Amino acid sequence: MSTFFDNMKKSFADVTISDGNEIDTAEFLEASESLIKLFDLLDSPAFSVVQKDMKGNVDKIRERLLAKPIDASTLQKLVLDEKANKTTKATQGLLWLTRGLKFTATAIRKNVNNESEELTKSFSDAYSETLSKYHSMMVRPIFKLAMKAVPYRKDFYAKLGSDAAKVKEQLLVWLSALEKVVQIIEEFYESGNYGKGL
Repeated sequence: MSTFFDNMKKSFADVTISDGNEIDTAEFLEASESLIKLFDLLDSPAFSVVQKDMKGNVDKIRERLLAKPIDASTLQKLVLDEKANKTTKATQGLLWLTRGLKFTATAIRKNVNNESEELTKSFSDAYSETLSKYHSMMVRPIFKLAMKAVPYRKDFYAKLGSDAAKVKEQLLVWLSALEKVVQIIEEFYESGNYGKGL
């Protein structure tokens, strides 16, 4: 029986990361698009705002990649090329996409690590720890509502696949890879203060 992870276009576990920790842009975008589809399983219209935001940021990065395929072939090159050209559109898109990925990774990690915790608590706590500080007073209630509208834990995991052992194994591999990618991007942004003013 196939699982959600079997049907992904690209898993974060399959994204090429060089010895120097450079992340392949095209593969990263495919993995991010596959992650965005995960929100469909949460079956809540409130999450459409999260998906729309993440898709918009993927589009900004892809636009830069298509315009400058060599200079934007890795996420790090893309940011450095934009800095050299005094533009920030894709750099800002990547910053916000990474924040969304971190929120997702944090929520799933909390839920995986505490098998009695419902998704609504995992997602609400993750939102408070990650995205909340970047959002205005107008945006926060929309996201808080979305966190309350997630399905029950058992229903969500059932949607990932009927073979619970296989789902858990694949989920852990995917989640660890996602966390690694997020950490690399965050450390890169901090190293050059690339997120300043974005």
